[in-house]
Amino acid sequence: MLKDTGRPDGLVRPATPADLPTIAGLCADHAAFERAEPVPSDLAARLEPMLFSEGPRAWCLVAESKSELIGYATFSLEFSTWQATDYAHLDCLFVAEPHRGGGWGRALLSSVKDAAASRGAAALQWQTPDWNADAIRFYHGVGAQARHKVRFSLPVRPAEH
Repeated sequence: MLKDTGRPDGLVRPATPADLPTIAGLCADHAAFERAEPVPSDLAARLEPMLFSEGPRAWCLVAESKSELIGYATFSLEFSTWQATDYAHLDCLFVAEPHRGGGWGRALLSSVKDAAASRGAAALQWQTPDWNADAIRFYHGVGAQARHKVRFSLPVRPAEH
């Protein structure tokens, strides 16, 4: 699933296990940007079975420019009771700061949309912090519609460290 991003210096492609250390670094940058808790130090090892097992729980696409990973997007399939169909949940979409505004976010989102459709998803859903005006503008610019809800999180087991 190589996706032509329209530039000679890069592409969006499925992640490989060899990409995991860099993806974990991008995840750490993403968490810091969103003012979230730091990612676990063993994130690459934790992601490997989720992304690369026989039946992966999620998928990851990476943006690569001049042989450097500069962004990533992860998604999983979920079920909509109201629609009685699968949809894809875009968990993360992140492009490193020096590469923002160059079309990489749009290329990643387009690639996720194609990958989700090929897996039978009827729609793509995600959230972004309400203070992230740039992301909100970007998502509106690609034709996404905001749905106003409050996101909750309730731990069901002790945190792993």
